[in-house]
Amino acid sequence: MSTHWRLPKGVDEVLPPHAWELEGLRRKVLDVFVSWGYDYIEPPVIEYLDALLVGSGEDLDLQTLKVVDQSSGRQLGVRADMTSQAVRVDAHSRRSENIQRLCYAGPVVFANPQGNQTSRVPLKAGAEIFGAAGIGADAEVIGLMLEALKAAGMHAPVLLLGHMGIYRGLVARLIEEGGLDEANQGQLFSCIQRKGASDIRGLLDDSDAANMLAALPDLMGDMDILPVARDLLQRAPQPVLAALDELRALAELIRNNHPQVDLRIDVSELSGYGYHNGPVFAVYHPQHGSALAQGGRYDGVGEVFGRGRAATGFDMNLKQLMTNSVASPSGYFVPYSASASRDGLASAVQALRAKGHRVVVAVTETESMPLGCEGILVQDHGNWTPQAVGETVPEQ
Repeated sequence: MSTHWRLPKGVDEVLPPHAWELEGLRRKVLDVFVSWGYDYIEPPVIEYLDALLVGSGEDLDLQTLKVVDQSSGRQLGVRADMTSQAVRVDAHSRRSENIQRLCYAGPVVFANPQGNQTSRVPLKAGAEIFGAAGIGADAEVIGLMLEALKAAGMHAPVLLLGHMGIYRGLVARLIEEGGLDEANQGQLFSCIQRKGASDIRGLLDDSDAANMLAALPDLMGDMDILPVARDLLQRAPQPVLAALDELRALAELIRNNHPQVDLRIDVSELSGYGYHNGPVFAVYHPQHGSALAQGGRYDGVGEVFGRGRAATGFDMNLKQLMTNSVASPSGYFVPYSASASRDGLASAVQALRAKGHRVVVAVTETESMPLGCEGILVQDHGNWTPQAVGETVPEQ
């Protein structure tokens, strides 16, 4: 028995009517992006590997499918993330001295399923702003992210804020004191991500920096956790305290701009990829096990392209937002008839289609009405008119 029809593990396809829902989500989200002044780009699905992995950590490298370009012999990568592509566009393809806002929507490919997502081919939509330093830009992209999710039908989200500078500053102090070697940095990052305080203590010594790192997973809650964090981290290096102050200022700005949002603080939040170096954020919902959207600041990542600008942005997997409850688009069906006069049919069909209706014209006598059609076009005294299914067809 042939198995050629099978797809690779974790690779899914979206069929009618769900494909219509997914395309509708893509259009709604892009309409929101454009209304905020973001310019749409369509980067290629495949690029030279070193360009795709610029500024990223080991996690993105492991998620990127790699092939050899037969024309050049160089290694190519199938994109697993589109942020680096937007960075390249800002730094080179569409260079501007002004602040630049870019958005995109397209498929990415994971070498393996990521987190709770079973699909290896998400449909990502995202937005990035370049050349704007400070929390004003972060607040803008967070507001855009929330509005895009609302347009996609997601209500009552939980917004989680963190700051990579807190973790990075404490790790830098540990390395400086000789309390952390390079081999253990990835393991420590993983322990922080999964909130494993005991595992963190098992990796580190008993220094101030180590104890503060081990305390990070407990610093999670509403905005009241910020003064608690400040107290626990009072002996931290100055960059850590500056990051904590920036997190507090951003949280206050978001609370004022979006009072209806359930805002949570997670000082140990490390969502996203390794290129983030400032505020990070993610949106969750009780009905979903993983983040619906996430992003953060990644200043200077474009330096490898010759332009290290301030940058912040986010992306979301539109497939996660599907409800799978959308019916096929409604429309009309024109049964096949070789004998009946079809004068005026073409113009009637064209008029309905111009109004946005779906019209299927049978091309053989065996073709039956497709799913989703709510009626048929019938000839009534020389005129072709829509008629609901089940109504009596008038005699000609």
